Amino acid sequence: MIHPTAVIHPNSKLASDVKVDAYVVIGSGVEIGAGTHILSHSVLEGPELKIGKNCTIGPHANIKSHTEMGDGNKIYPFCAVGCAPQDLKFKGENSWLKIGNGNTFRESVTLNRGTVDGGGITTIGDSNLLMAYVHVAHDCILGDEVVIANNVALAGHVEIQDGAIIGGLVGISQFCRIGKYSYIGGCTGTNKDIPPFMLASGSAYHIQIRGVNAIGLRRRGFSADAVRHLKEAYKILFKSSAPLQEGLKLVKTMIKSPHVEELVSFIESSKQGICFSERQSLDEKDSNTSRRDRRGISGQLSH
Repeated sequence: MIHPTAVIHPNSKLASDVKVDAYVVIGSGVEIGAGTHILSHSVLEGPELKIGKNCTIGPHANIKSHTEMGDGNKIYPFCAVGCAPQDLKFKGENSWLKIGNGNTFRESVTLNRGTVDGGGITTIGDSNLLMAYVHVAHDCILGDEVVIANNVALAGHVEIQDGAIIGGLVGISQFCRIGKYSYIGGCTGTNKDIPPFMLASGSAYHIQIRGVNAIGLRRRGFSADAVRHLKEAYKILFKSSAPLQEGLKLVKTMIKSPHVEELVSFIESSKQGICFSERQSLDEKDSNTSRRDRRGISGQLSH
């Protein structure tokens, strides 16, 4: 059923049972799968815009060009999907936003396309929930079953792995990785990687690893042994006095667990650096204070 006030370009392709409500605009090169419902005042601009089956779009949603979306997605009012990247180097090159199946994007979510320098694609997997006012910048990669609460901002090139949960009002800097099944408490930010299976929280950029996300892992069906192994690894890596590299060697030798192997691999492959625990943050602070004190004494002596 197509409302008589809808404007649909003749070059668009709509399945026979697509429902289009009042004042919808569908541009050239748009393809819409069976069972999808486009609610009133939504604009699907195209070209190169493909929407799968049984999706719900709008009302008042805007989907741009070079966007591919799978089946069963729900896009709530005032979402802006597939907009050009907010990158000063972007000169209008073709780039993409690719979205999987069964995702929910609540009110006013913004999803940007990729950039040539970043691989050209922003990717969102399956069964994710992005709550109101979440921003996903260019070249981000979201896995499956990720939950991102209200007002979270992901800078460019951020990777959020499967099952991660991010609390509201969190900012994540460019190129950071958030490991699988990790949890970040609200009202903070990070410019470091958050290891998988861990719980992190703090204020502003004073975010710290607080422990293993044990409750979340149990809810995901992790066994008691799997959680215990991760807790043992956490104590060695984040709570002991051993330097990180020595801790990694100890963990590899002492704990045989596929999840611990993932944790170690994530840490070893980090390019941004790893978020610290409370103890490590205090150690770093003490070290920095000592260096400042020494510089101060040297400055006094030089006069």
